[in-house]
Amino acid sequence: MSVRRAGCVLLSGVLCMAAPRAEAWGPGVHQAVTGRAIDTLPGGLKTFYRTHRLELPTLSLEPNFPEEGPERRFAIDHMMPFPFLDFPTSEAAVKARFGEAGAEIGRLPWLTLESYSRLVDAFKSRDKGRILEESDTLASLLTDLHNPLALTENADGQKSEQNGLWVRFSVKLPEAMGGRLKLSPDAAAFLDDPKGYLFDIVRGSYVWADNVLYLDEIAHRGKSGYTEIYYEFLELRAGEVLKARLSVAAREVGSYWYTAWTAAGRPELK
Repeated sequence: MSVRRAGCVLLSGVLCMAAPRAEAWGPGVHQAVTGRAIDTLPGGLKTFYRTHRLELPTLSLEPNFPEEGPERRFAIDHMMPFPFLDFPTSEAAVKARFGEAGAEIGRLPWLTLESYSRLVDAFKSRDKGRILEESDTLASLLTDLHNPLALTENADGQKSEQNGLWVRFSVKLPEAMGGRLKLSPDAAAFLDDPKGYLFDIVRGSYVWADNVLYLDEIAHRGKSGYTEIYYEFLELRAGEVLKARLSVAAREVGSYWYTAWTAAGRPELK
């Protein structure tokens, strides 16, 4: 897997249908979510991840982050309007129904499910290196799924004359908030249907897309550019949305780790 290196610190601290390529979140967001996901876990599983925390690629002393690209998007509203209840839940069914158009919106849910399956296999093997690497990959993909802009064809605000929104909300706002961006995830839970639940996550994330667009527009009213003042206004309006999205992401990362471990028979880990 190709990776992008970044010397960042933990925050405490469409698919580009017509939008420029950019990270779904900045490196600090991925570190914050992955770190807090460990705290959501029960008993011995939490001990395992805490013990090997710095061996997770995202949290290592020289962190590695997967390269972002068009596959790590899912512009589902290009295919049908919300709430997407009739949307197929397998990649093959999407291609059968929508043809090439279905292949162009991104693969984020399928990438996530593929990673989850590999994590189950890694737990079965009890290979610590595989477990940690795949746990990190799955955390990154699930975190991306909690960015509402990753799920709309208006990802960069290009359809509403808000060009550059992707980086403003996903990268620069978290950086501007710094230590004020504190996550408060609930405890991880076992998922009876990891595949079906993934599309609940898609719907639960997408509902915030219009809110993000609106809050960006409000924060920019009467301003000539996107200066420090703009980010102060955006934090007042969208800061709680960002905290909530990332707190939920941390819980869901923990839940998928816990579910994968359970599906593998709850092996003893050291």
